[in-house]
Parts: sequence; structure tokens; C-alpha cells
Amino acid sequence: MTVIRSFVPVADATARVLVLGSMPGIESLRARQYYAHPRNAFWRIMGDLIGASPELPYTTRTRQLKSAGIALWDVLAACEREGSLDADIDTDSIIANDLQSFLTRHPRITHVFFNGATAERCFRIHVKPTLDTDALHLQRLPSTSPAHAALDYRRKLQAWRAILKTIKNINKNKYL
Repeated sequence: MTVIRSFVPVADATARVLVLGSMPGIESLRARQYYAHPRNAFWRIMGDLIGASPELPYTTRTRQLKSAGIALWDVLAACEREGSLDADIDTDSIIANDLQSFLTRHPRITHVFFNGATAERCFRIHVKPTLDTDALHLQRLPSTSPAHAALDYRRKLQAWRAILKTIKNINKNKYL
């Protein structure tokens, strides 16, 4: 099996929510960009939510995420996996990212959204025991991966609107 490594987070000091994937797929690793597979719905969804559409340059998309208060990272720092499927991750090889340090550096983050079941499961097994997560709201969203065909785009987009609703509520409450 091949050892693969995640990317650095996309985040700045204004981050209010964190979207966590599991581990970048082959296309993303090649491009050195989150969600680079053309059939992955992540950037299409971000385009519909905050204008960070896949047609824009990657640096513009990530800048728009930050402007919206959204941070992006992966639960896993490294693992062994052949191919791109989360199901092929060798669970004995998992090394989790240091979410505790990340959250300490980004204290405004109050909500963590998981891009699919594997990201949530890996977080709960490998990260949550090391964190004080009582202050964090954790929510799984449907995977944007093309491998997750159980939901069509419209239903995925509807579920992912939870991020916008959260950001709007946070921004509204900070003035109260």
C-alpha cells in the first residue's frame, strides 16, 4: 500500500466553522488541491452557497471559503490506501491531524461539519477522545464524493445549506 498525506488546512483567524474530510483522493493529491476530482460535488456546492464555483481558480475558491468564515481540512494526516476510496484506507495505518492545536489557533470555530461518514467516524475514533468537544457542535453532511451516489446533487446541496444557516446564526448572535 501507498502512504498518503493530507494537505495543510485552508483557514484564517476569522474561521467560524470547520469542514473536515477524511483524506484527499488521487486527483486531489495530484493537483495538490482539496476536492479536485471533477465529479466531486464539493466546489459545485460551495459555488451555489458562497460563490466559490469550480470554474474559478483554486486560490480564489479558497479565499472565498475563508471570507465566508469556513475552514477546510481533513481528519487524517496520513494513512495507507490504494486508490481513492475511503473504504480502502488501512485503519491500522491512520495518523490523525492535530485538531487540538488547530482549534486552539482558531478559537472562533464552534461548529464542525463532516464531509461524509468516514470523516465523522475517523474523528470520533481518533480525534474526539483527545478533545474537549463539549463546546463544539458536530454534524455529518452527506459526502460530496462521486462514490456517494445515494443522494442526487439537489439533496446534497440542501443538506449542505446547514453551513450557511450556521454562519448566519453565528453572525446574527455576535451582535446580541
